Amino acid sequence: MKKYIVYIFMGAAMASCSDFLNLQPEYQINENSFYKSPKDFETALVGNYAGLQGLHNTSLINLGDLTTDNTDIRSTSPTTSEAECDEMNPTAANDFLNTIWSTCFATIARSNNILSRLDAVTMSDAQKNQYKGESLFLRAYSYFYLVRLFGNVPMVDVAFRSPDEIMKFDMTRKPVSEVYSLIIKDLTEASTLLNGVTGLSKSQASVGAAKTLLGKVYLTTKQFDLARAVLKEVIDSKTYSLNPDYKKLFTNGNDELQESIFEIKYMSGNVGEGNSFSTVFMPSRFDVGMFPGNMQGAGRILPTRQMANGYEPGDLRRKASIGDSVKLITGKYEKELYGLKFVDFTTGIVGDGGINFTSIRYADVLLMYAESLNETNNTAEAHTYINMVRSRAGLAPLAGLSKAEFALAMEKERKVEFFLEGHRWFDLARTGRTLTVLNKYFQDNGLRFTVAEHEVIMPIPLREIDINPKLGQNPGY
Repeated sequence: MKKYIVYIFMGAAMASCSDFLNLQPEYQINENSFYKSPKDFETALVGNYAGLQGLHNTSLINLGDLTTDNTDIRSTSPTTSEAECDEMNPTAANDFLNTIWSTCFATIARSNNILSRLDAVTMSDAQKNQYKGESLFLRAYSYFYLVRLFGNVPMVDVAFRSPDEIMKFDMTRKPVSEVYSLIIKDLTEASTLLNGVTGLSKSQASVGAAKTLLGKVYLTTKQFDLARAVLKEVIDSKTYSLNPDYKKLFTNGNDELQESIFEIKYMSGNVGEGNSFSTVFMPSRFDVGMFPGNMQGAGRILPTRQMANGYEPGDLRRKASIGDSVKLITGKYEKELYGLKFVDFTTGIVGDGGINFTSIRYADVLLMYAESLNETNNTAEAHTYINMVRSRAGLAPLAGLSKAEFALAMEKERKVEFFLEGHRWFDLARTGRTLTVLNKYFQDNGLRFTVAEHEVIMPIPLREIDINPKLGQNPGY
């Protein structure tokens, strides 16, 4: 138990920096050689951001899309974890849940290590504020995924210097309300510290990223007035705007676009730095001729027929998001549904996709702001902001909807706008619509799968309970 927890909450602080450092043993932070200069903290932050690559490639897509009516598996050999997501039957042994848990807590540990050491190093106040703001954002970002998926989770906001400190720390799970309080505190402080910081890459936390995420947290916790206020600040900053070409958001060269608020960088041709979207979103066929070397698809996360038919006539997002026919090595085409977002057609190597994943983008700000307006009985005004997104998609504006009608229109709008971006599960859970929507989908399609009330919260990974039995398991699992 001691060895594992030491690694997660201390050694993990340097795990993604292994290209830069090789510290032994892992639980000892070498104070004499690191965290001594601004450059050291910059290096540590690079490692912390790098850890998010594995989180989004593709665990969160499996939990965010494959569990829903958006996608299904059409592979001859799905893994057990993939089948569990597709059938909405998650177990405590699910690999994707394990990955999300361990990656998020590793990110939290790295953030805590940085935060605990900043005050001891001489650097400008501007640098210190930036590094602190970025670390607070990353800690909140990780906890936000954890609390939405697992409910009560351990809260660690300190860095450990020895195994004894870890063993004395209360590692039991804390109530959801306490976790959200920490997330809100971190994001509020981060938005203040990062205010005025310029020259940041979109792969770094910014004041816009902190405020947007804070707005989503307020929306999730049904603090709609607060969500409306902070999201309006992002809009009024005029820092971001909708990219005119929706397709450009998900194809090669999507770096640093005007719509991007926070993105996860991937690089083709550099081992371990690419993503797997090009294989998992493509059909499982040996005769696909769409990639260099005729790389095969895996058919692991493909659009459902309902999803493909769910776009309004003339919606420009349909063609940018879903392919209807696949080119074969013979040069002929055959009808087959597959995903197009983040698929890198320039690479023929599995796991080598070089298209960035945009985790937070401006369309989400506009739609969340519209949702918060509707929830605070400003439905007429809310139409303006949902129609901005619809206009980019080539659709006619909505008008005259009631509050309830607008909520359903928003649900549909988010479904098509953020297809294959890992939002669907979280959107349905936030609005309390998971059971109604997914059970109807399963029934309408003759599937015996169901979503039970307790399954809106995922099981705590069994591996973690084996290590720390005090965690306990969520009800129903």
